[in-house]
Amino acid sequence: MKSLRRPSSPRYTLSLLPLVLVSILLSLPARIVAQDTQDQERTKALSLLWEEARAEDALPLLANLAKTRTTDGMVMFSYGFALIGHAKLLKDAEARKQGRLEARSYLLKAKDLGVTEPLLKNLLDGLPADGGKDDVFSENKEADGLMRDGEMLYVKGNFAEAAQAYERALKADPKLYEAALFAGDMYFKLEQNDKAAVWYAKAIEINPDRETAYRYSATPLLRANKLEEARQRYIEAVIAEPYTRLPWVGLSQWAEKAGVQLSHPRVDIPTSVTPMKDNKMTINLDPKMVGDKSDETGLGAWMFYGITRAAWNTTEFAKAYPNEKAYRHTLREETEALKGVVDLVKQQQKEKKIKQLDPSLANLVKLSDDGLLEPYILYAKVDEGISQDYPTYRKMNRDKLRRYLVEYVTSNR
Repeated sequence: MKSLRRPSSPRYTLSLLPLVLVSILLSLPARIVAQDTQDQERTKALSLLWEEARAEDALPLLANLAKTRTTDGMVMFSYGFALIGHAKLLKDAEARKQGRLEARSYLLKAKDLGVTEPLLKNLLDGLPADGGKDDVFSENKEADGLMRDGEMLYVKGNFAEAAQAYERALKADPKLYEAALFAGDMYFKLEQNDKAAVWYAKAIEINPDRETAYRYSATPLLRANKLEEARQRYIEAVIAEPYTRLPWVGLSQWAEKAGVQLSHPRVDIPTSVTPMKDNKMTINLDPKMVGDKSDETGLGAWMFYGITRAAWNTTEFAKAYPNEKAYRHTLREETEALKGVVDLVKQQQKEKKIKQLDPSLANLVKLSDDGLLEPYILYAKVDEGISQDYPTYRKMNRDKLRRYLVEYVTSNR
């Protein structure tokens, strides 16, 4: 079996479809092609598509199979996948739209037949029910045209020529992230990993806060068992876009190969605050917080957490964020509440009131002492409100985010 690069599929701008899951696809063909090896036509079609990246050659075989094997989920999935690429080769805009609609119909059949490949979900997420619109890579017409040329060459398997088209597109529009990314991708397919790394680096330079180039550049490192270098790249992908799934998929692939269990330190918070209603709110307490032994373990300190959160809900948020119309949970609020608990625990320890510190509190104190409380919150305790503070924090504290992911999440602590 040939070494898989990426299948000959179209790549899409974020407005249409997330870029293909490289790490997942590394193992995809082996699972698909291995099924029903007695059927030579089916095996040949799936091999052409997934192993050899020859989507156009596989298309007529898949079209025939789709008529005769209507309950074969993998045939439906593969045919829909190939149709997406074929649609990009059609010259008429309406024909391309109809091609996307046909592809979507087969992908939906695959889903109904029980196909659970992660790629299927991503393809469907990126194909609107109305067929969507053609990609616009750049407002620069020359660059956009070159990108389309590159896509057509890519779908046909002409990777070297596609790379040249993408390189010319970047010259026409030096800020076009996809041009650098796709050029790197072509060199990756051509097994010219050094060249691929150069172009991925160009994409990162254009926009260090997009995860894709970091993740793509990690793939050859992982395949070459350069685990530490791969870990660094996957971590940068997470830092770039932590609230999307793909960076964590990549890091999980690394962890599996490295024999590492990804994890956050466990911090159980035994109190919560109900949202404000009719100018009233409630602090909910776990009974163990107020028991006779609560001070001996430090659990009583969690009372400060609830009080601080309540104050932010009622008065402090409006003072700290006068330009925001409605309350939201913020990184600043959560940090202040947790830091207050840490300070109270340390005071109790100093006074020798705590006999055996609760494990969650011990983890919290360690995070605070390491200066990594905010990264922990942003990655392990994040919610919709807190996530809004991430870009600002990342801008000034990338080193702390990196330290947390290295020292805690990927360190088998």
